[in-house]
Amino acid sequence: MTIETWTIYDHPRDWPNHFVARRFEGETPTPEVLYSTDLDQLRMALLGRGLVPFARHQQDDPVIVETWL
Repeated sequence: MTIETWTIYDHPRDWPNHFVARRFEGETPTPEVLYSTDLDQLRMALLGRGLVPFARHQQDDPVIVETWL
């Protein structure tokens, strides 16, 4: 069984004008992304999928905001 997660990024290099949520299957990124100029809008979209947030780990890349399971 593969765990699906979403990671929210704060204006990553490939989306410099947006917050981006990327879906992962295990540790593998998928092509599926959500993006917005409003962080709360992304959070609401993930909450609407029944996911819950986890704070970024201190050792994560600084561009990572949080991960949702």
